[in-house]
Amino acid sequence: MTMTLAIDKAIAKVPFLADSKNIKKTPLSGGITNLNFRIDADGRSYVIRLAGEGTDQLGIKRDVEYAANKAAGELGIAPEVVFFIEPEGYIVTRFSNGKRIMPEDIVKPDYLARIAKKIRLFHRRAPKLKGEFNVFKRVEMLKKVSKSNNARFPHDWDFIMQKMNEVKKALEKDPYVPTPCHNDLLNLNWLDEDVPGDIGEIRLLDWEYAGMGDIFFDLGNFSHHHRLNEDQVDLFLYEYFGEITDKNYARLRLMWPMSELHEAMWGTTQTGISKLEEDFQGYADLWFGRFRQHVTDFRWEQWLKDVAKKK
Repeated sequence: MTMTLAIDKAIAKVPFLADSKNIKKTPLSGGITNLNFRIDADGRSYVIRLAGEGTDQLGIKRDVEYAANKAAGELGIAPEVVFFIEPEGYIVTRFSNGKRIMPEDIVKPDYLARIAKKIRLFHRRAPKLKGEFNVFKRVEMLKKVSKSNNARFPHDWDFIMQKMNEVKKALEKDPYVPTPCHNDLLNLNWLDEDVPGDIGEIRLLDWEYAGMGDIFFDLGNFSHHHRLNEDQVDLFLYEYFGEITDKNYARLRLMWPMSELHEAMWGTTQTGISKLEEDFQGYADLWFGRFRQHVTDFRWEQWLKDVAKKK
């Protein structure tokens, strides 16, 4: 009932929907922190994204999400934004009839090449965003929120912080240039949309964590969500940069567990603030485990050295 009331209020704020006499509302599955609805009206289809309660405590800024989604739509990376509902921060986009790209398919060479190009296009062509995404600052922010809500921390938290600080110190030797990034490249955010007379277009959804960040966080984030193997990492880097260097490989490999740590801290924070019936603790534990796996790799010390190379 509350959900119906919220979407009805949102529709009433969209001029080209408010007066429509023939509206169909369909909840869309897949999201955890937000509610998404397909809206069919007057022969056209849209998606209205209702921002989840308390998501500001996750560091989400809806005006930045809107700006990033709008830019991505104009670049052909995301479904186009058609309206922004203020002050709620709800986004209305064109509905994409794209199909989900299954995990076993998205890691194939053709998809990796197409996805690398989409990510690079946003990095190079999107305008500057009014928000920052620095994984080290975000982990500290999520730690603070988690502690204030009495969330449970791992027994080896000091070790986890030690490994994070090793990466932070190594990367400070060659600071990144803040670049527009997506920062949440999990599998469910990718669609393959049919385009008449074309092989199709990759579309990227969910821009709520977008901000000025490190391109290697995006590359590491996609890699960890899709568990790329060595050959796939090499291909991904080659398709993005046109070459593979020790330095770029090391930066991706170090950002990979930093992205896993961020994912784990997102889950930890949600255990304290979310009212949803989700196993956020299990989610956090999964990603802490994968973080440990990567920071204890026998190549760790070499990666810490390689990020400071000139090339």
